[in-house]
Amino acid sequence: MELAASSGGFRIFLMLISAVFCNNFVLARFLGCCPFLGVSKTVGGAVGMGLAVTFVMGLASLFTTMVQLYILNPLNMAYMQTIAFILVIAALVQFVEMFMKKAMPPLYRSLGIYLPLITTNCAVLGVTILNINSSYGLLESVLNGVFSALGFLLAIVLMAGINERLATAKISPILTGFPISLVTAGLMSIAFLGFSGMIR
Repeated sequence: MELAASSGGFRIFLMLISAVFCNNFVLARFLGCCPFLGVSKTVGGAVGMGLAVTFVMGLASLFTTMVQLYILNPLNMAYMQTIAFILVIAALVQFVEMFMKKAMPPLYRSLGIYLPLITTNCAVLGVTILNINSSYGLLESVLNGVFSALGFLLAIVLMAGINERLATAKISPILTGFPISLVTAGLMSIAFLGFSGMIR
């Protein structure tokens, strides 16, 4: 029993390391780049977006797995997977948007259009489909969703920290703005490639 428990704990640890570092959704899979580049101007805004995405990805992983296992599969309607998943994600994002508008107006305003765009964030849809393709159960799906979102949070906060430093740095006018952000993202991606192959 203890061996099985420790094995389960080690598996969860491997899932965490894999999702955050080895298969980071932004820097390794190149999903969710729109909010990654658009909301990474300040660390505060990046943390807010990262936490919102973490909440949505965790709940989306739970509800989409339930929809797949208990509705689509029994009715032989797996071909409706993408549409059903997008509807679930849209409902969750709407809930997050209403909550943030009421409870955290400054953060809501700073995120702007990128908050409702979580609905079409390919990272959120990607993790839900990855859960199904990997045959994860409910618990594994939720853990994978949360861990993948933590990887997104890490990437966007690192990017925001670098952008805050770049704002006061002397940069060639040719690279100022979006070009230097792309160069920075590319260098971060190369750095994270060092983790590739560590966990499959």
